[in-house]
Amino acid sequence: MERDNQTWVSEFILLGLTSDRDTQVSLFVLFLAMYLVTVLGNFLIVLLIRLDSRLHTPMYFFLTNLSLVDVSYATSIVPQLLVHLLAEHKGIPFLSCAAQLFFSLGLGGIEFVLLAVMAYDRYVAVCDPLRYSVIMHGGLCTRLAITSWLSGSINSLLHTAITFQLPMCTNRYIDHISCETLAVVRLACVDTSSNEIAIMVSSIILLMTPFLLVLLSYIQIISTILKIQSTEGRRKAFHTCASHLTVVALCYGTTIFTYIQPHSSPSVLQEKLISLFYATVMPMLNPMIYSLRNKEVKGAWQKLLGQFSGLTSKLATP
Repeated sequence: MERDNQTWVSEFILLGLTSDRDTQVSLFVLFLAMYLVTVLGNFLIVLLIRLDSRLHTPMYFFLTNLSLVDVSYATSIVPQLLVHLLAEHKGIPFLSCAAQLFFSLGLGGIEFVLLAVMAYDRYVAVCDPLRYSVIMHGGLCTRLAITSWLSGSINSLLHTAITFQLPMCTNRYIDHISCETLAVVRLACVDTSSNEIAIMVSSIILLMTPFLLVLLSYIQIISTILKIQSTEGRRKAFHTCASHLTVVALCYGTTIFTYIQPHSSPSVLQEKLISLFYATVMPMLNPMIYSLRNKEVKGAWQKLLGQFSGLTSKLATP
């Protein structure tokens, strides 16, 4: 259709990672396996937290939210990626592209804010343990979780609206694995400086601000841990934060590298690999990190497996 003498496309073509057919089939098998592990791992974490009363604490309430975000984020990108790896036609309708950008960008923003909230939770647990249950009460935890979901969603809605009001003219080839903000903005046949400014402002507000809050929280946490006299006490205090700190390093590191400076961003291939890491590897790793590095989760797994084994034995007994 015509609008302001510009041609607007109704469908985009995602160029993806490679055009080699054998490589596409191999990648399909790999990413399908990773996606299934992601869904299963995060579902089991949520189920475990639900079933074990010892995990009904603020930390695991936020971890449940994180698992839901991870599964949703992977689902917003990976199924489409799998279809395009096998399909001859790599097209994605305009509205589907806009929806994918909205959900992936929104869920990414939610995760950044949620990690900052989890850092605050760890700060209170280590620095003010006697008042932890008073400060991190159910009402506050619910409000913090809602704030995370709303802030990411509102930011994504604004970005999606700004991005897709740009005229793409006849350029409909997106050199990316998904409808990612920078990749779509590059298609515009008008000046996009205002969009780049919006990306920068959004990065500062929704990425750097939570990152700074995480940084400040861990400065206080480390300072408190160093004041603990016993080695065992310091080890236990650090252990309560180790899983979250690992996830923070992986999550913020890759995303800051991609988005914080659009004008000096990495190459297109690097952007694809970073986005792929964030869509396939991170959601798969998070349940593993929290399971392998957390004694409470490992204990809950052992208890659940023991109950399941006992139930199986009873059923097998004639």
